[in-house]
This record gives sequence, C-alpha cells and structure tokens, in this order.
Amino acid sequence: MKVLGLSGSMRKEGNTAQLIQVILRQCKEAGIKTEFVSLAGKKILPCLGCLKCKEKKWCVIEGDDWGSIAQKVLDCDVLVIGSPTYYYNICGQLKNFIDRTYSLYHDHKLAGRKGVVVAIHASAGADRTAKTIEGFLNAHEFSSLGTVIGKGTDEGDVLSDADAVRHAEKTGDRIVRLLRPHHD
Repeated sequence: MKVLGLSGSMRKEGNTAQLIQVILRQCKEAGIKTEFVSLAGKKILPCLGCLKCKEKKWCVIEGDDWGSIAQKVLDCDVLVIGSPTYYYNICGQLKNFIDRTYSLYHDHKLAGRKGVVVAIHASAGADRTAKTIEGFLNAHEFSSLGTVIGKGTDEGDVLSDADAVRHAEKTGDRIVRLLRPHHD
C-alpha cells in the first residue's frame, strides 16, 4: 500500500506542500509507505486536445515530466492532491497535469483508488479550488477520503492554522485505518 502526496504549487516547500506533508507524516508514522512529489520546477506542458491518447492509451506529448509523475499516480493506492488557490481555482501547473490525465480516462486507469483533496487560500476561494480537484477525482472514479482546507499566504503560515493541521492529522489517521484496519 502506498500513499502519494502531489502538490501542484510552484512553491516547493509552500503551504500546500506542508499541509500535504502533515497527512503523509501520519501515514508514515504508522508504517505506511509514502512518497511526496512537488510540481514545482517540473515541466508540465498543456494538453493539446489532439485526442490521440484515445488510440495510444497514454498522452502522446513527450519531453516533459508528466509521464513519470502520472506513473506514480498509477502506482499509488491513495492520492493526496493539493493546490494553492489562484483566482478562486487551482493553479495552472496542476491544471496542466490534470488535463493530461484525460489520456488515462478512456480505460478508467485510475478507477478504484482513494483520494484526498488539499486546498490552500489566503482568505477566500479554497472551496472552489477543492471542487475542481474533487471533479478530477470523481471523473477518474476515485473514492473520496475528504478535503482539507488551510489558510496561509507566506511559506509556513498554514502550520499556524490549527484547525487545518488537526483536520490533516485526522485525515492521515483515516487513511491509516483504511489501509491497515487492524493496526493498533
């Protein structure tokens, strides 16, 4: 069993990454294998809308980091995916990544996994950010394990959001109970 944390933020150690790491830490402390991937510094080209993926069963765009990250999503049991809120929605880097997963949609390659949504905002808009990510998870037939919303602007601010941190820890505990139901 593996839990993958995927931060769409362009800040490698930003608030989105930090709140995802709180969830992963709960899992790791219980002996569950975790991995964290940040899209910061990664090259993720936008979907071309060419529909060649329907025939190829994989995105035909080459020369970027999408394929290796998509493979990690395919290999996980639980995906903890998050984004900062940019203009009341997900950031562009995560949007590019999600759009390219259309190539996995045709054969329901992601169906059956579990998903957790993490959304960060400075003061408003995280609900819509969360809804966009939930739409991605629903389209790919993930089962939802919940949503964690945090508040923060400067790097590390979200760790001062006690409700968000507590909710993230409880979400991590929920994942542990799911993956290791007889764990003490």
